Amino acid sequence: MPIRISVALAAVLLLVLSGHVSAQNPTPPDPGAAANIRESELYEQMLRSNPAFRAKRMQAECGTITDAELRASCEASFQAFGPTPTSTQRRTR
Repeated sequence: MPIRISVALAAVLLLVLSGHVSAQNPTPPDPGAAANIRESELYEQMLRSNPAFRAKRMQAECGTITDAELRASCEASFQAFGPTPTSTQRRTR
């Protein structure tokens, strides 16, 4: 019986230690996932820094929504990145 406990304890320790080592050296992220993150960050940066880009994306994504509450929610999601110029402001520039 003591040999079984020793073997079981050794197996548990081996599993715990191998998990600890693999946690310290994670596998490199998927290149596709990394590219997706970079593209998302670039898109959000454009939304924050370029009001004309933000207005164009808001029109493209929210313009076809006919339900007033859903459209307002869509437009509000863009306002989180900063104010979007009104159509009269865009004409004067």
